[in-house]
Amino acid sequence: MILHLHIPFPSRHTRNTLKNHVSALPTATATADSGLKFRQKLLFLQSLRVNTTKALQLNPNLRAAPLSTLHSITQCLSSMGLELSAIGRILDMYPQLLTADPYSDIYPIFDFLLHTVQLPFPDIQKSITRCPRILVSDPETQLKPTFDFLTELGFVGTNKLTSQTTLLLVSSVECTLMPKIDYLVGLGIEYEEVRNMVLRSPGLLTFSVENNYRPKAEYFLKEMNGDLEEIKRFPQYFSFSLERKIKPRHRLLMEHGVFMSLSAMLKVSDGEFNVRLIEKRLRMAEERRL
Repeated sequence: MILHLHIPFPSRHTRNTLKNHVSALPTATATADSGLKFRQKLLFLQSLRVNTTKALQLNPNLRAAPLSTLHSITQCLSSMGLELSAIGRILDMYPQLLTADPYSDIYPIFDFLLHTVQLPFPDIQKSITRCPRILVSDPETQLKPTFDFLTELGFVGTNKLTSQTTLLLVSSVECTLMPKIDYLVGLGIEYEEVRNMVLRSPGLLTFSVENNYRPKAEYFLKEMNGDLEEIKRFPQYFSFSLERKIKPRHRLLMEHGVFMSLSAMLKVSDGEFNVRLIEKRLRMAEERRL
């Protein structure tokens, strides 16, 4: 006996549904793969302690960049001697580096520091760690003009740039360096003297005119009745906090009628300053008795 099974032919609606389902499978798979790769990128960035939300906001190209791009920039920075912890901190500060091309964007900077500035190889990573902004500065249009200016200023020979002073390279000559030199000259200090001050204390070129030089110079000249000759001898004056150290110590000296040079007043710890103040007061008392 032969059984005849009746298998209904799918309706047009059913056929269309099946067709749509089948055609959607490759797209779903591609989407899943894309999502997995994106997740891998996020995990990699998180392993470096990079803020992924900030990185994606500041560098939209990161979303489409392959994981290999992130590996390449990490390996590039590692080749300069940077440790992973430092690399993560730098990439978090400058997320645009995550999609940079090592050969066109990073290695030219490495070459500039090594051959133009002539930093020893071990000092390259020290320089970058101290000033990561170097990695997002163009060697030809930003770093070289400043290097040439600093060279003419006297940063050569025993005063040549080191890993501690290469941070000056990211400064604009016209907008950052010259205004500071001009301000000091405007106080009445000769250009050559300013030049010597800067070579002795390169940090002077990192201070703000409005937030540092002007208030400290005005306090020194008006409240302390200071002589510019002392500033020339001790330009480090500008590196001390006006509110936390200069004013409190100067007021103590005034209260007790004691005089100290700028270096004696500022270079020592609070404890040593108090000892010196007491010693001077005792000496003054003995002189009055005599």
